[in-house]
Amino acid sequence: MSQLPFSHTSVLLYECIEALNIRDGYTYVDCTTGGGGHSLEIARRLGPSSRLICFDRDKNAIAAATERLSEYLDKITFINDNFSSLGQVLRDLNIDNLGGVLADLGCSSHQFDVAERGFSYTLDAPLDMRMDTDAPLSAYNVVNEYPESELRRILFEYGEERFAPRIAAAICKRRAEKPIETTTELSDIIRGAIPAKFRIDGPHPAKRSFQAIRIEVNGELDAIKPMIDCAARNLLPSGRIAIISFHSLEDRPVKQSFKSLSSGCTCPPDFPVCVCGNKPILKEITRKPILPTEDELLANPRSRSAKLRIAEKL
Repeated sequence: MSQLPFSHTSVLLYECIEALNIRDGYTYVDCTTGGGGHSLEIARRLGPSSRLICFDRDKNAIAAATERLSEYLDKITFINDNFSSLGQVLRDLNIDNLGGVLADLGCSSHQFDVAERGFSYTLDAPLDMRMDTDAPLSAYNVVNEYPESELRRILFEYGEERFAPRIAAAICKRRAEKPIETTTELSDIIRGAIPAKFRIDGPHPAKRSFQAIRIEVNGELDAIKPMIDCAARNLLPSGRIAIISFHSLEDRPVKQSFKSLSSGCTCPPDFPVCVCGNKPILKEITRKPILPTEDELLANPRSRSAKLRIAEKL
């Protein structure tokens, strides 16, 4: 495994810090610590009675963040786990003063840039794509073992890939000859399955398919809504949730969860009066998401698709 330093430029950094409205006496959670960029700015603002919990599934990220945040370790608890375990961790640590939760969804730059991780369609490496390198399911398993119908579904739903049937068929045809083992092999198969006239312009022809397989491997969409629900239940009044998404599949459950938790009532629109009794527990701070500034886009082009949504506990 490459020993490149864990490098990741935090997106919408100061917008996130402002969104959290950090105050002394509260515990804050960074659900996706990565290299520790957001966590460092949170830690710098913690008062004497405050605490920070840092989640990440990637052991390399936890190691890098521990080093980067070394000055503040007395105030930080690191959790090498998926943020789907947020509720259990809050219970285990007896946290009853939750003041803010931040999540920067998707992959870190480091995971894309280190070839051996197998996330990139432009770097040759074994098919992997696991955020948690101890997880049993890898991209190799998805590509070589999933039925064609399931591959087609994943590519269409998670990659929004219009040529999902052609790509799934091409993958299955190739793997019948021999296993597909590397990112370059897979990228070439995808490129060959897409009609030439659709490969001239736009993003790399393998981009959508690699995104889809990565999401499947890591179950990236499964934990978003439960994490938001858990945060909303546990936040103290005026506590904040701030979430950065990078594509519509991530943004949609964030937007829908915030809307649902802010509206309360789930009765059908034609009901004359509410019978469900549900009350709103959040207030949306951002009706429209916050986007990177032009200066940030110039400094960090990878921030281009980032959207920040913020909600506050009532």
